[in-house]
Amino acid sequence: MPSITLERLQKYRVVTYGLRPGAAITTKEQAIAFVNGRGFVYFWPIKEVTLPSLWVAVAGDRPVPDEHDDPGHVTWGWKDELLGSRQWYYAKVLRKRATFIALNVAPYFYALSENYGAPEEDYLVQYQEGRLTWEAKTVYETILNEGALDTVSLRKLARMTSKTSDSPFNRALETLQADFKILPVGIAEAGAWRYAFVYECVHRHYPNLPEQARAIRQAEARRALAELYFRSVGAAQVRDLTLLFGWAKGAVEETLDALAQAKIIQGKMEVTGRPGEWAVLSELL
Repeated sequence: MPSITLERLQKYRVVTYGLRPGAAITTKEQAIAFVNGRGFVYFWPIKEVTLPSLWVAVAGDRPVPDEHDDPGHVTWGWKDELLGSRQWYYAKVLRKRATFIALNVAPYFYALSENYGAPEEDYLVQYQEGRLTWEAKTVYETILNEGALDTVSLRKLARMTSKTSDSPFNRALETLQADFKILPVGIAEAGAWRYAFVYECVHRHYPNLPEQARAIRQAEARRALAELYFRSVGAAQVRDLTLLFGWAKGAVEETLDALAQAKIIQGKMEVTGRPGEWAVLSELL
């Protein structure tokens, strides 16, 4: 089985993760350019998931500290400042974790969501078929009917203010973000901490997104996203894509076959020092 050295792979990721000496991101404009260059990245590094993050590109490859005055936490300020600015797409998307997505890439994610061009109706079909919880339905309907709301006002209007509603409410927010139905568009001085996200419907904040995604077939969307992923990480296994995107194994294998046929990746590879079979970005070979 052909192979690539782990050292070669790590050197590639030093570049794509923004870890070259002197290349650390220091401004929000550079942060936007980093997201646009990669297509999509995490806000923070996520354990067991291989993907660049804004934190690492700013602060280096180190754990996220609890200290609020750590210089790496400038990323939090940029994220808050740019909410609603339409400079990038930000929401809890990949594995329902905080994700930055380039605006030209967002349509490919949207094409894989359960949104089919009728925002006032699609969610009802999901709910009736048991693929959307009552809490998610209620939260979405509240924003749909009332407009953008901070989380404190949203909980009141959705009648989910009890302590027992904490987890269902938060899960609803995550589910709706991951399915491109709502996203945070600002910060409100609300609640005990005087800090609360303001949520709006995706189709209202990005009115062109549904139309941009309409002509994209799901197989095409998966290929586009998988290619961007390989250009960020260099090499990956089937389980890496399944874990990150949540796609079925068959869909992942079909996507890898398409990328291999296009000579973007080469499959059935070894990475020295790592177990299992890998697919590797062709330009690394």
